[in-house]
Amino acid sequence: MTCRECEKKIPDFIGRRMDYLGMKRFLEHVDACGSCREELVIQFLIQEGMARLEDGDVFDLQRELQEHLEEARRRIRVHEGILRVGTMFEVLTMAGILGIVVWILL
Repeated sequence: MTCRECEKKIPDFIGRRMDYLGMKRFLEHVDACGSCREELVIQFLIQEGMARLEDGDVFDLQRELQEHLEEARRRIRVHEGILRVGTMFEVLTMAGILGIVVWILL
């Protein structure tokens, strides 16, 4: 992902409108690129800060951004775990079918 693509996706990340693969690529880029991470922080502070000021709520935007990033990472780990389990079931199914075919042929 390029910096330009990453910057365009920041509003989708903040608004939780990213799919698994897009979020994974976005986080990998943000973790590796200080400039894009800085842009994420700025946009998050502006967007969420303005909303909180209008509501009059007390807030800690740095902590909220960290929680948002951790939530995204957690969702990626869960999705990858589900993919691994699915792959394991596919392998077991294929092994079972192969076993049945060999048993029938013998």
